[in-house]
Amino acid sequence: MVYLRIGRIGILSLSVVALSGCLPWLGKEQPKAVSPQVQASAAQAKAAAARVASLAAAAKARANELGQIPVLMYHRIVEKPATVDDLTPKQFRTEMVRLAAEGYVPITAAEYATGRINIPAGKHPVVLTFDDSSPSQLTLDGMGVPKADTAVGILLDVGRRHPGFRPVGTFYVTRDMFGVSTPEEQAQMITWLRNNGFDVGNHTRDHHNLRGRDKKDVLAQVAAGHKLITDLVKEATPVTLALPYGNQPDKADWARKGSSGSVNYDYGGVFLAGYNPAPSPYSKDYNAVGIPRIRSGAKAGDCVRFCSGAWLDWLKANPDKRYTSDGDVKTVAYPKFKAPFMAKRYDKQALAY
Repeated sequence: MVYLRIGRIGILSLSVVALSGCLPWLGKEQPKAVSPQVQASAAQAKAAAARVASLAAAAKARANELGQIPVLMYHRIVEKPATVDDLTPKQFRTEMVRLAAEGYVPITAAEYATGRINIPAGKHPVVLTFDDSSPSQLTLDGMGVPKADTAVGILLDVGRRHPGFRPVGTFYVTRDMFGVSTPEEQAQMITWLRNNGFDVGNHTRDHHNLRGRDKKDVLAQVAAGHKLITDLVKEATPVTLALPYGNQPDKADWARKGSSGSVNYDYGGVFLAGYNPAPSPYSKDYNAVGIPRIRSGAKAGDCVRFCSGAWLDWLKANPDKRYTSDGDVKTVAYPKFKAPFMAKRYDKQALAY
């Protein structure tokens, strides 16, 4: 009997040892659960520390994301300019090199209008827009390589030579699309632009002046341009519109939102023709139905005050007026005293230092 009892004890002891191996906590004090209150306090402390770091980074960059942004307007890039809107390839390259040297990083019109400005700290956004879809803006060879002296060819080359200068822009197309006529060729052009980081916007199909037209006609003109693009490449739905000749219809909002036939459009921004820098999309001054652009040109003749040469000089001389990034796309950073200019819809992203 004693033997059997001892045997059972031995078997039981072995079982306990085996069980202990499977359950490491057996015989030890179990860890105490962290209360939700402690977890919440830790999360708050972590968020507070992250905010302090973000404020320090914004102050170091002298961020001003309520500042002004140059939206530059281009047309043809040709060796022999025929109008005041034309530039030579050399003039266009010179302006791109200047932008790179002065810390500008191109963004698309869609990124600007929707408030998705993602550029490094201390840099300044610039929006490059190209009207009328001229072959001088983009011509591709049989292998899909842009011609060197077109706007796109020059942009890509400047980007290669100046790391950090993002070679992108927005092309406002009409039915005369880069000099190609078949739907297949036109789809090729739009697809190439999208695949290479560029943006395609609506300039109406026929480039008719919208001023003085009735609502039905305005909506039909805008919708036709929208359909022109989406029929070619469905995924290329335009986010912005550039008004032909910069002229608004009798009611500005007709150009921003409407429908005609089976086509509906609702744009983040509608661009005018040349005049002055545009407000930050995070500012109270931002007006989605009338975004100003600046015509490219040196400080001469009628460009002495209101073309790109003059305005870039002014922004350089007045850096406190210019948009400067904090490097964080999730925040809108600015000096505290500029708070009255902040649009309320961005309050949750505000970072005032």
